[in-house]
Amino acid sequence: MNFILLLTASMIILVGLPPHWSILLGLGFSLFLPKSLFIQNNGKKLSGYLLQLSVILLGASLNFQSVLKEGSQGLIVTFVSISLIFLMGYFLARLFKIPSPLSELIISGTSICGGSAISAVAPVLKSDSLSMATALGIVFILNAMAVFLFPQLGLWLDLSQSQFGTWAALAIHDTSSVVAAGQIYGDEAMKVGTTLKLTRALWIIPLTFLFAFKSKSKDKAKLTYPWFILFFLLLSLTFTVFDGLHFLISPLTKISKTGLSLTLFLIGMNLSKEQLKKIGAKPILFGILLWILTLSLSLVYVFHFIQ
Repeated sequence: MNFILLLTASMIILVGLPPHWSILLGLGFSLFLPKSLFIQNNGKKLSGYLLQLSVILLGASLNFQSVLKEGSQGLIVTFVSISLIFLMGYFLARLFKIPSPLSELIISGTSICGGSAISAVAPVLKSDSLSMATALGIVFILNAMAVFLFPQLGLWLDLSQSQFGTWAALAIHDTSSVVAAGQIYGDEAMKVGTTLKLTRALWIIPLTFLFAFKSKSKDKAKLTYPWFILFFLLLSLTFTVFDGLHFLISPLTKISKTGLSLTLFLIGMNLSKEQLKKIGAKPILFGILLWILTLSLSLVYVFHFIQ
């Protein structure tokens, strides 16, 4: 099995398999083939490191002034977006009778950055493993759908590169899927989406402290922070200041895109049949409806305020 995985990873690197096919390939491995012991023990951690490295390297191709401009403007937009999602989420949770902390996990994943947000707030909310697995499973399924659906919907709606990047950053859960969908739609969409998504991810920090204050949790030592964003900014600044390094932008961007495809392959392999069986109908409907409302409101914003 490990040989097959190594062969598949080599194919993704050499052929440059698009991100949406990588995630589908990983999902096929997970559901229809025996899971590798290496993936069981290291898959989640490895995909997290690969994603962070891919995002950091992407910073080389982005102008630092543009990143700061997009980021500062995005703080207000992401704050309003997150606030609205939480309001809608709490209302729908009461309507569907989704218990806490499961409802908070799904809302956090939808509003900020998917699995990263869920993993960050779960210890503070003292979530049980079933609630966490359910929330992660729902978010993963919707993320996989987004990589396929968003580029097609963007073309059908005739969205510009900037509009699509903004929409993806506000409406897709995980950073990996935002970057993947943007990469499929176009380089400019990927750059806009990545910058705004990383701004959105920063809200993990105040959200986690808010939940900790609300629950008076003693698990503050377990709080996680998206430190890799600082390295993303540092690389962007370095390549903006030093023109002599520009010859490295193309190979680093290629490595970043390849790393993202490998990340999505590993993410696909992390979903198990057992997780799917544990997810009930109500949480799935709750997660889907909240996501539909999120992408609809984000689309309204994009049409009215983004060129």
